[in-house]
Amino acid sequence: MELNRERTAVIAIHCQGDIVSQEGAFAPFFFDEVKRRSVTEKISGLLGAARHAGIHVVYTRVAFSPEYSDLVPNSPLLQGVQQGGSLKEGSALAEIIPPLAPKAGDTVITHTTVGGMTPELHSILSERNIDTLLFAGVATNVSVEGTARAAVDLGYKVFLVEDACSAATQEAHQASIDSLSMLAGITTVQDVENTILAKQPI
Repeated sequence: MELNRERTAVIAIHCQGDIVSQEGAFAPFFFDEVKRRSVTEKISGLLGAARHAGIHVVYTRVAFSPEYSDLVPNSPLLQGVQQGGSLKEGSALAEIIPPLAPKAGDTVITHTTVGGMTPELHSILSERNIDTLLFAGVATNVSVEGTARAAVDLGYKVFLVEDACSAATQEAHQASIDSLSMLAGITTVQDVENTILAKQPI
């Protein structure tokens, strides 16, 4: 399969302070693996290569109104968000972390659901005739997997950039990757860079 740059997008999921930084509300769950796997650096390299190759970059970020009027606490994860007072729109830790800050021309989708494959995102991708998505971000087994599965159901060709993702544990990450391998291609940052910069099949 050829990777058509004009019809491909990289989706960076939940690269927000509350989720991936040491100061974030979810640091006890995710930060150790983000650091151990150098996920921030891997995502930075992936996004840089994509922009250099003219591939569209999309961020999905989850954020709620300060009073949580738009949060539906129908899962332990979302209940934890509300109880911990995290991911409030307007707070610094709800924003994309500075090392991964969006650039001019990137798309940022804000949503209030666990997964980020919203009607708005689907519409934007469709308008651009994008049919192939490369996913990176945190957490592999929650929002990354949920968004990727929704994308598959919508007809997109999906790849998981495995080393640019992490979960609370390596075991949870690997279980998710093993499951998604039935639905999506599994690749690495280096392989993607080699492909998009050399115009080779992925």
